[in-house]
Amino acid sequence: MADEMMGRNPRPEHPALDDDIERHLVHLRVERRLAGRTLAMYREAFQRLQARTVDTPIALREVQTHHVRRWAAQMHGQGLASRSIAIVLSAWRGLYRWLGRDGLVALNPAAGVRAPKAAKPLPKALSVDDAMALADVKPASEAAATNPLIAARDQCIVELLYGCGLRVGELTGLDAAPGPGAAGWIDVADASAHVLGKGSKRRSVPVGQAALAALGQWLLVRAQMAGADEPALFVSNRGTRLSASQVRSGLAARALRAGLPTHVHPHMLRHSFATHLLQSSGDLRAVQELLGHANITTTQVYTRLDFGHLSKVYDAAHPRAKRKP
Repeated sequence: MADEMMGRNPRPEHPALDDDIERHLVHLRVERRLAGRTLAMYREAFQRLQARTVDTPIALREVQTHHVRRWAAQMHGQGLASRSIAIVLSAWRGLYRWLGRDGLVALNPAAGVRAPKAAKPLPKALSVDDAMALADVKPASEAAATNPLIAARDQCIVELLYGCGLRVGELTGLDAAPGPGAAGWIDVADASAHVLGKGSKRRSVPVGQAALAALGQWLLVRAQMAGADEPALFVSNRGTRLSASQVRSGLAARALRAGLPTHVHPHMLRHSFATHLLQSSGDLRAVQELLGHANITTTQVYTRLDFGHLSKVYDAAHPRAKRKP
């Protein structure tokens, strides 16, 4: 309004881009043959760059590394996602690399500048009720409905994944009996599972009563499915060792049968195992040992999940959480 009253034109929403930028965009379109959508993304990145050079103020060819670092931090502070900032910085690096080839800039100010690390998403875990529903659903699949052998096998798989916190590779690596070449096995007498985890590290975890009972039912009928010389504990219809993908597809079908509102995969049961243990015991070190984590910082992610649970309990139950404004 003030500009209009003083006879000046207001600043356009998208001012014309610097000649260097326009020439670079032509290069990207004609020589690099980038797609229209990609060009539009680059143009937006360059608009961000030019807006900051105008506000600083500084010429495009005089931008230094400390400017780029500050601008990246500003974009992060304004809520731009880390992945989007990375794309913007990549476009800027390409521009200054191109200018440098013609000797128009002495250095690439965006070289070495990286976007802030994105926060790692929390692992998804089932609620206790959903985990129980998954374990108790009958029949688990169409095949299991007509084949009690598959039903016994699938029940044992779920109980071991959730009851022991096994990785899917550790589960499929289990043999029916210990032996010189066995990657893992279950000692029924000792109620423990011995598995080969990441980094070829062995660990032992306790096996609960529900898992032992399911294992007993499966071992009674396993010989009817397994090949004569097949050592694997879990086998497919062909009598050979069950693959990780077969476990995943079977578990997903089981979750649908249980009416769970989310896609369930084997690692989700491992997350559920850890989260439910931590909620009940609060013993982070014990959970670390059971999961086979080399570093406790890997296990600490479950404290964030547990804090979310505790926050809900607090909000629902504590008198001070319900005070009137």
